[in-house]
Amino acid sequence: MTVWVVLVSMMLGVATSMAAPPFDPAARPEVALETLLARSRGSEDCAATTDRLRHILCSGVLKVGVRGDYPLFGMAAGTIRSGYEVDIAERIARQLGVTLSLVTVSPANRIALLAEDRIDLVMATMGHTTLRDAHARFIRPHYYASSTELVGPRAVQAADLSALAGRTVCVTVGNASNAELSRHGARLLLFDNPEQLIDRLNAGVCMLAAQDDSFFAKSFTDPRFSALYDRKFHFAPLPWGMAVANQGGEDLATALSLISQMMHRDGVFVDLARDHHIDAGFLMEQRAVWNRPTCDRADGFSNPDCVLRPHATDLAPTLFASRVSDFEHWLGTQAGIHPVLTMFKIAPAWDLIRWGLFNSIILIAATLASTLLFAVVFGLGLSTPFKPLLWSARAIMVLVQSTPIVLSLVIAATIANTVFSFSSTVALAAAAITLGLTNGSYAGQAISEAIVTLRSDYERLHSTVTAPKMFMEAMRRSLVQIVSFLINATKGTPAASFIGAPELLNALTDTTSFSSDRTTTYWLLLIFYTLAVLLVIQLCTILRRTLEREIARPGGDSP
Repeated sequence: MTVWVVLVSMMLGVATSMAAPPFDPAARPEVALETLLARSRGSEDCAATTDRLRHILCSGVLKVGVRGDYPLFGMAAGTIRSGYEVDIAERIARQLGVTLSLVTVSPANRIALLAEDRIDLVMATMGHTTLRDAHARFIRPHYYASSTELVGPRAVQAADLSALAGRTVCVTVGNASNAELSRHGARLLLFDNPEQLIDRLNAGVCMLAAQDDSFFAKSFTDPRFSALYDRKFHFAPLPWGMAVANQGGEDLATALSLISQMMHRDGVFVDLARDHHIDAGFLMEQRAVWNRPTCDRADGFSNPDCVLRPHATDLAPTLFASRVSDFEHWLGTQAGIHPVLTMFKIAPAWDLIRWGLFNSIILIAATLASTLLFAVVFGLGLSTPFKPLLWSARAIMVLVQSTPIVLSLVIAATIANTVFSFSSTVALAAAAITLGLTNGSYAGQAISEAIVTLRSDYERLHSTVTAPKMFMEAMRRSLVQIVSFLINATKGTPAASFIGAPELLNALTDTTSFSSDRTTTYWLLLIFYTLAVLLVIQLCTILRRTLEREIARPGGDSP
């Protein structure tokens, strides 16, 4: 029986090899594709295969990750899908002879979903960069290309990247040009989808926004939008690529490359772009390329004279990048934790973190000093018997305590930028004064109430005490409230990022744009501010002991 099984297996193998001749680099793409598909359909057990193409052909389903929020390219309205990339996905599924299943992805999760085998192919306005080559297998030829466009109100001037130093630019998470913006000193305000950029521009939250010119194309067809905003400049030309997983994706990548070649050669990409009113200039150039005899062959997608190179975004590594990678691997194998510590492996990101950490420490120290100063001022002003000063202090306290902290920061930054030219120092100073004023008003209110109570007690006991000693006793009695507002001021310092202060949250936000990972960012912020609060509590303990020693000195009585 065993002999018969072996003979039958050998005959099937011969038949399969006859049906699917070996790959011929000189063959036409159509022939090479059919050869590849025939070989994949006639191979090993479907349940055991790790080959992505064989798995798709066995299951009969191609799962493609597309955008649901990018006009003209990928939009979702309930269960209805539309866009240039959606139509491309349908053509690919038809070529493979399988059913199409569309999965909504975002720039933050599209590569992760691919690695987790939750999608087979990602086609979601993703630029092909050298940095991303390590995380996915990109398909060439590319199916589109764009450049990043800076857009803002017509009155705002920005001629080139050098004009963005210290200015806030709204971008989307994972955009390939974010690293370039950060290198030129721009402060990045991150959003999850590009539609939010339009909303924030209209709301006045974003004075400048950077995104693919293909995205803004539809907005500039609106006369109202064109009247308010204009294109400042373009930078970072970028080819767009489909991508498959590195593991087991070789045959699938070959099949998709052959299909892409044919779609360029036959003008399918051009026709689909025109159907969706997308600029087809790049695609018409590519159509001419893929009609060349040297490119229109089975190995054309590997010919450097036919395909475009990925956009070079390789960033210099830190001196300790290898040790960080070893630590990531150790955590993964020993604890099952897989942190993404890209910000410690890329030199520009590490520089941002170092400066962000330094600026945060300065901001916290300045905010604590400002809070204590305003606490003293409000404590004296709210307890003074001089009515005009008392009423003025109360009016300012009510105004400050009734204004949301973010609005207070914006007002302070606006005033500061009117008097001084915008700079990191101005933003940090405005934030420290605003946070100190708000929290100091509450602490000062507690001190003033303690002073009023002490004054009444001294009068009742017919006792006298010097004003400085009474004030220190009032501070000691209200120390719990003072500590609370000092801690609150410390925890409030990340809000300074809203006005462009280059503190740690802003720096980590910028580094997130390199890796699209937020979990590690949140953990780093939690650790830093936990340590900062513990330090503030320790300093307040020292302050309490100092007050008690001063009060205990001879020279006055305490009630």
